[in-house]
Amino acid sequence: MTRSMGANGDAPQRENVRVRAGARETAGEPFTFAATDAEQRLRRLRFVARLMDNSIEIPGLKSKVGLDPIIGLIPGVGDAITTAVSLYIVYEGYKLGATQAQVARMLGNVVVDAIIGTVPVLGDLFDFAFKANQRNLKILGIDPNSP
Repeated sequence: MTRSMGANGDAPQRENVRVRAGARETAGEPFTFAATDAEQRLRRLRFVARLMDNSIEIPGLKSKVGLDPIIGLIPGVGDAITTAVSLYIVYEGYKLGATQAQVARMLGNVVVDAIIGTVPVLGDLFDFAFKANQRNLKILGIDPNSP
């Protein structure tokens, strides 16, 4: 798993994502992800969540918007695309060992985002504020702002 320095810079802290033992089994032995695999997944999750929720800074405002509300403007398929990306984050969280409760909460965020996102204009404004992907990383105990 990824290690980061503690608040005072001395003791490394683990991310709050546990790897599910036995997620896959090989020759009767429980499979656990190599540290590099888990680290790559975490980097990928952070990248996708940032891209969808916080990738573009709005000049003059102290806020950012991602591709989620922009893609959502495409009639018919925009919300389907953004929902698929959000479900990918849920899937990766599951592969990293998210509990059933965490997966359920994450799916709840995706469903709320998808349903309200279908309302023209209001749904896109909601996407701007709700940031379901960032919320889902926080549910997993992953700091979305870490590199």
